[in-house]
Amino acid sequence: MAVTIKDVAAKCGLSISTVSKAFNNYADISAETREAVQRAAKEIGYYPNAIARTLKTNRSYNLGVLFQEESGTGLTHAFFAQVLQAFKEEAEKHGYDITFINHNIGWNGMTYLEHCRYRNVDGVCVACADFYSREVMELVASSIPVVTIDHAFANRSCVLSENVEGMKSLVEYAASLGHTRIAYVHGEKASVTENRITGYYRGLAAHGIDANPDYLVESVYDSPEAGAEAVRKLMALPLPPTCILLPDDHAALGALDAAKEMGLRVPEDVSIAGYDETRIAALTRPRLTTVAQDSDRMGRQAARFLIERIENPRTAGSETAMVPTTLVKGESVGKVKT
Repeated sequence: MAVTIKDVAAKCGLSISTVSKAFNNYADISAETREAVQRAAKEIGYYPNAIARTLKTNRSYNLGVLFQEESGTGLTHAFFAQVLQAFKEEAEKHGYDITFINHNIGWNGMTYLEHCRYRNVDGVCVACADFYSREVMELVASSIPVVTIDHAFANRSCVLSENVEGMKSLVEYAASLGHTRIAYVHGEKASVTENRITGYYRGLAAHGIDANPDYLVESVYDSPEAGAEAVRKLMALPLPPTCILLPDDHAALGALDAAKEMGLRVPEDVSIAGYDETRIAALTRPRLTTVAQDSDRMGRQAARFLIERIENPRTAGSETAMVPTTLVKGESVGKVKT
């Protein structure tokens, strides 16, 4: 005979309504009561019926994650893998599952919004995507709760890394070591890129360094090959830079390889820095100078914002969380030769 919620209530000595509220994370149920209910349910082998819960609460307890990463690394992307892991862990703490949103679902092509409705998600985190695309705009303009990471929309909560200050601190660090010929290889068009370019210019201006347009090179994110190609291009200039900043640590790997191929020592002949402080940074030789983003805090805050909007729509505002960055002084940026 199947175990029912009545059996859990009897086991706990609580009413059926209290047990139901505990399973559905009602705010008026204490943590102690919730834990007691969950413990009793586990002991007698009861599992809440997801379909019944959806019908009763009009919620699926399922969060969509939109992650469309263009470089091909997908969920192995060093930075976003950490962000999404933190998002997942925080969502699970609140009783939510995760579904990845796509627009190529088996037999049928769907827009992001159509897939969200098809999967009946309660809300969506847009972690990585072309934020300027029609499909993303359509999703953000819908009635589905949305939170974004590293891009701000009006009337939507977002989690932003301090990209302006992060890049500015990196440029200023290089300048403090005597570098005036500082190049920046930036990623493709995105608000993250725009903010980091602003930080680059601010860092130069803070030290009275004139910006050289030849030292600002467009590339792509998360590509060692592109990073290597950018370094070759910059070092072929009549007056090459003495310090090259890459869009991320993965691209910096390619930059280090390219420098070695050209017979250049890092940092004696040219300084190189990355961004993100992924695990890669600690493994390079010389150890990579980079900027640490708090991926764990970003992912968890995005989950909290989204769940708050779902569970308390009348009181949840459209908030912005600005997450600080930290300069990590490795060994790949050194004093300029005099």
